[in-house]
Amino acid sequence: WIGILVLYAVHKGQFNCPGGGLLHSYLLGLLILLASIICALSALVYVSMQGTISNPGPRKSLPKILYTRLLLYFPEFIWAVVGAVWVSDNSVQCEKTVINGIIGTVIASWIIIVFTIIGVVIVFDPLGGKKTFYLPDGVSRNLESSQSGQLLYNVKSSATRVWEKRIRLLCCCIVQDDDHRVAFTSIAELFRNYFSDTDLVPSDIAAGLILLHQEQDKMENCPKEPEEVLCHSPSSLVTDDLDVELENAAHYMLFAAAAYGWPYYVYTNPYTALCKLNGDCCRNTPTDSDITGGDRHNFHFGSILKITGLQYRDFIHISFHNKIYEIPFFVALDHKKEAIVVAVRGTLSFEDILTDLSADCEDLTLEDVLENGFVHKGITQAASYIYRKLINDGILNQAFTIAPEYKLVIVGHSLGGGTASILAIMLRNSFPTLRCYAFSPPGGLLSKSLADYTKHFIVSVIVGKDLVARLSMPNMEDLKRRIVRIVANCNRPKYQILLRGCWYEVFGGDPDDFPTELDGRNQDALTQPLLAEESLMVHRSPSYNALEEESHLNSPPQYPHLYLPGKIIHIIEECSSRRLCSSDIKYTARWSNETVFSSILISPKMITDHMPDVVLKALNSLSQEHGSCLSC
Repeated sequence: WIGILVLYAVHKGQFNCPGGGLLHSYLLGLLILLASIICALSALVYVSMQGTISNPGPRKSLPKILYTRLLLYFPEFIWAVVGAVWVSDNSVQCEKTVINGIIGTVIASWIIIVFTIIGVVIVFDPLGGKKTFYLPDGVSRNLESSQSGQLLYNVKSSATRVWEKRIRLLCCCIVQDDDHRVAFTSIAELFRNYFSDTDLVPSDIAAGLILLHQEQDKMENCPKEPEEVLCHSPSSLVTDDLDVELENAAHYMLFAAAAYGWPYYVYTNPYTALCKLNGDCCRNTPTDSDITGGDRHNFHFGSILKITGLQYRDFIHISFHNKIYEIPFFVALDHKKEAIVVAVRGTLSFEDILTDLSADCEDLTLEDVLENGFVHKGITQAASYIYRKLINDGILNQAFTIAPEYKLVIVGHSLGGGTASILAIMLRNSFPTLRCYAFSPPGGLLSKSLADYTKHFIVSVIVGKDLVARLSMPNMEDLKRRIVRIVANCNRPKYQILLRGCWYEVFGGDPDDFPTELDGRNQDALTQPLLAEESLMVHRSPSYNALEEESHLNSPPQYPHLYLPGKIIHIIEECSSRRLCSSDIKYTARWSNETVFSSILISPKMITDHMPDVVLKALNSLSQEHGSCLSC
C-alpha cells in the first residue's frame, strides 16, 4: 500500500496521456481497497490478541471480521483482473515508467491473491468445528442408536478421507501402489483418532510445547533430594560391562551411520565430500550381483567405504532398494571385531516415513517366548523383508561360508535400529550368539514380554532427550493431555506465550513464572479435568480417559504400551541445561530402564540428540575417555 501511494504521489501529474484516466482510477481504487483490507486485517490481529486460548469470549466478534475480509477478497480479485486488462490495453500511451510501475503493481496484487488462496487451502479445515465432528451427549441420546451410529460413522469416514488426501498430497512425488494405498489409509486413521478429540490449532500446540518446556526446566532446576542424587549417580551405575558395551557401540555406530550412504557423508563432510567421492567412486566398481537398487555414480558405495574404512572385498551384499516396508541394508565382514555385520539404514525417504507411521500393532509369534507380544507393524514388515533376503537368498550362508568362526552382529540407527532389533528377534533361534546394537530406536517398538526377552542380546543406545526414543502412541496421548491441561490453566494471551517462548528458546534466561496445573490444587482435584480443559476436548477418546483413570504404566485399550528393545544405555550431556556450551562437551553414560522414556521431554535438542552424527560423537567421546583412563 505504501509503495502504491508513493507511485501515485510521484507520477500524479503524468496521467493526462491517452488512457491515463483508466490507470489513475485503477491506482485510486486499489489504494482504497487495500486500505480497507489493512483495516480488516488490523482488526483481526487486535481481536485475536484478546482473551486466552481457553477463554475465547473476548474474541467472539472474530468470525464477523473474518467474513468481512473474505467479502473484500472478491473486489480485490475483480480489481486485479481490471488492472491487468487496462495495463495491457494498446490504446494507453503514457510514459513507460508509469506503465512499468503499474505493471509491477498488478503483478504484486496477483501474487498477494495467489498466496491468499494457498494460505486458505492450507489452513482451512474441511472437517469443521467440534459441533460437526462429534455429537453432544444430549443430541446423541435423542437419536436412535442406528441413526446416531451411522452419522458418527459417516463423520469418521470423512475425517479419514481428508487425512488420506493430505498424505497423498505430501507423497505425490513417489510412485504409489497397493502397499502405499493400504499404508495411507492406516496412517490416516491413526491421525484421525489422535486429532479428533481436541479443539486445538497448530499455534495452540506450539504455545503448549513452550509452556511445557519452561515448566520442565523449572523442575530440572529444583534442588534434588540427597537420596535422588545418590540414586542417579553415574559412578554407581557405570560398570566394566558398560565400558565394554560403549566401546563396541562406538565401533558399530560407524556401520549404522554408513548405511545412510552419501547423504550422511556429505552432511558430516560438507566441504570435501563431493571432491573425494568424485575422485574415488569410479575405482573398484562392484559388479551388478553385489548391489541391488540404484546407486548412481557409485556415490552410496563410495561413502560406505570411506565411513567404515573397509575394503570392497569385505562386503557380501549391498541393497539400496527402497520401497515402503523395504529399506536398504548391507552385509559386511568386520575383521577387527571378527563379526559379520548386518547394517540397516534409518529414515531417509518418504517411503521410510510411511513405514515409521504404520504404527498399528501386530503379533510376533516366537516358539521360545511364553507370552507372544505385540510389535510395531511397519517396522516388523521391514524386518521380515530383510529376513527373507538374508535367509532365502542365502546371503548369511555365503557370509558364514567365508568366515565360519565370526559372530553375527546386527546394527541400525532410528528406523534401522528398530528394524535391526526385530530382525535380531527373528534370527535369534538360528544364531543364538548374535548381538544387536540399536541406536536411537523408536520407543513404541516391543511389548513388555518381548522387551524383557531381548535384554540378553540387544543393547539400545539413547542420547539425551531424543524424541524418537520416546515416541509411542500412549506417550503421544500423554503429551496431548499435558498440552491441553497446561494451555487451559495458563492465563496469558497466546501471542505473549509465543513471543516470550521464542526469546527463551533463543537467548535463554529463567523460565517464566506462569501458573502450572499444580498451583493451588490438591491431589484429588488434579484427577478431575479443568472446565477450560474440557472446553478444549471435543470428544474424549478411550486413551484419554484411560490416562486419567489409570496409572501411566497401564495401557490405554486402543494403544498397548510398547517399549524400547534390550538393555538401554542412556548418554547424557553434562552441560545440556546451559544454552551456550563449550565446544569440549562432556558426556556421561549409565544403564537405564524403559520407564525413564515413558514421557516425551520438550527441549531444543530433542531432534538433534537423535541425529546419527551426534550419537557417534557422544559414543566416541565416551570411548576415548575410557581409553585415556585405562592408559593412566
